[in-house]
Amino acid sequence: MHKILVTGANGQLGRAIKRLFGEKYSLLLCDLPEMDITSLTACRNAVREFQPDIIINAAAYTNVERAEDEPDAVFAVNAVGAHNLALACRESDAKLIHISTDYIFDGSRGTPYGEYDSPNPMSIYGKSKLWSENLIRDICDRFFIVRTSWLYGDGHNFVRTMLRLAEERSEVTIVADQHGTPTYAGDLAAFLKQLMHTEYYGIYHATNAGSCTWYDFACQIFACAGRTTAVQPIKTEAYPVKARRPLYSVLDNKMLRLRGFAPLRSWQEALAEYIKNGLK
Repeated sequence: MHKILVTGANGQLGRAIKRLFGEKYSLLLCDLPEMDITSLTACRNAVREFQPDIIINAAAYTNVERAEDEPDAVFAVNAVGAHNLALACRESDAKLIHISTDYIFDGSRGTPYGEYDSPNPMSIYGKSKLWSENLIRDICDRFFIVRTSWLYGDGHNFVRTMLRLAEERSEVTIVADQHGTPTYAGDLAAFLKQLMHTEYYGIYHATNAGSCTWYDFACQIFACAGRTTAVQPIKTEAYPVKARRPLYSVLDNKMLRLRGFAPLRSWQEALAEYIKNGLK
């Protein structure tokens, strides 16, 4: 039985991995405060004790807005934490799966980004995740860097926020000029389950199929949930924020296709099932 250490186990992807992997694999589910990935000693001790075959790093500082005010804290978790796990993996010869983001791109070109297109992050969060990728590539031989986007699952996310607002308001205003792909954590976990048994190391993009704006996403959420809440589109500049976000961060899952993996289903189909199954 393969032994898998999962960081960020209480997050949306971590919970999806627990549900999907629990019966077939021996899991060590780690999160704060039990394990702090910013400590190399903590990472080494966990790996030496459990001796995993695979480490899935789903831990991250993901508050994009707050990150602008706490750059050192963000880099400590996202970059140094990933570096620590990479060092521990190299010492133990474990495979490392690291989750990254579409926010490493600036979204300026308006067409989907492939795995080896040039990154240019605009936010502290995006910069910290790009650093994490580079640190892993410097240290590890047996790694998978998996970039995804607009993730939702069992936890706080855009879908839950919209459904909560639908209970409170008859109308919401949503940004309509940022394009990406909503990705269901359960579908991403299923892809990781396939990928981790291969030797196809490198960078992958993994999102549900298709793309939309946040406005489109909200409209589809309400349609699937049978809500009549009105959605008014606005432009990004009408919703002032500290962190700059890419206007177009759709990912082309090219390596996934080229390596013969089945594409993830459409984002609309995944969303409908998620809502039907009680937001799990």
